[in-house]
This record gives sequence, C-alpha cells and structure tokens, in this order.
Amino acid sequence: MAWKIDNDRPVYLQLMEHIKKQIASGEYKAGDRVPPVRTLANDAGVNPNTMQKALQGLEREGLMYSNRTEGRFIADNSEIVDQLSTSSARQLTALYYENMKGLGMDDEDIITNLKEYIDETRG
Repeated sequence: MAWKIDNDRPVYLQLMEHIKKQIASGEYKAGDRVPPVRTLANDAGVNPNTMQKALQGLEREGLMYSNRTEGRFIADNSEIVDQLSTSSARQLTALYYENMKGLGMDDEDIITNLKEYIDETRG
C-alpha cells in the first residue's frame, strides 16, 4: 500500500491512519514485527521523528507495543482491529455514496450500479 501524504492535515496523523489501514487489511497481523522507524520513514518520505510520533500514538491506542531489545510489534487486539475494519469500510462506503450522488444518481441507481459491478467482477 503506497504512502499518500498531503498538506491538509498533520503528517503524523496521516501516518497513523496509513498503518491502521495496513493492520485492518491484514497486511500487519498480531505479533508481526514492525519495520524500524528509519525504514518506515524512508518508505513514507518523512522525517524519522515524525514517524516516531506516529508509532508512539499507535502504541498509546493499543495497536502496537514495544520491546526495547527487539523492536515494535502489532498488538493482539482483535476488538480494535475489527473497529478499524468497520470504520474503514464505512468511510469508503460514504465516499462512494457521495460521489454517486454527485453524479446525479438516486439511491436505487447506486444500489443497481453496485450490484452490477459485483456481478461483473465475480468472473
């Protein structure tokens, strides 16, 4: 998943959101070791101090924990991960719905369009 950073919100919050999406999608699983701060910062194109702040925020939220000698790991917290998945799905659904409404579609058209897309992609 590519890092997408914009200037309209604090960078560390965007980094946290990106990593949360990686956790929610299963890219990072409970017990996985998180790459070092410098590696993540380099991948994201941000200052290591900013990445450090983001990771500390994720620790405070219970999504990660640190082991001084071994690094950071994804916490085994399925309740939070389920909430992240639900929240991400809700945000994407809202974005889709708003975009379709912006095209002038009514609710019935939106549902029909989505069902047709699902049928087409089933293969």
